[in-house]
Amino acid sequence: MNSLRQSTQVTLATRVTLAVLALSLGACHSASVLKEAGSSNPRLSAQIERAYEARDACMSKNAAPTKGESDVASVAKAVSLSCMPETNQLIAVTNPYQDPRVTAAILKDNDAKAMRYVMLARGDGRN
Repeated sequence: MNSLRQSTQVTLATRVTLAVLALSLGACHSASVLKEAGSSNPRLSAQIERAYEARDACMSKNAAPTKGESDVASVAKAVSLSCMPETNQLIAVTNPYQDPRVTAAILKDNDAKAMRYVMLARGDGRN
């Protein structure tokens, strides 16, 4: 019975050690990812912030309700397309290595934001 208890304690200790090690390595990696993303570069961070603000301002302006357009998805797509210059600037600033996954994620966010702005302009969404 005593050897079973020791075996369980060793297994638990091993699991805890592996979990701490994994979390420590993960923390190191996430810090380097943030550093590469511009978090340690105030100038780049400010450029990224301005690009997001310009894109969001464009969407807010273009999401105003219009007569005759009842399909929210169609209006959102039009809003998204009308703000492509701002979105392309955002992609250029945040994705200097032209990673297609980053571009796809920003475009997906762009469509979701456009939908949200259209719904807010119509009074259908929550902020």
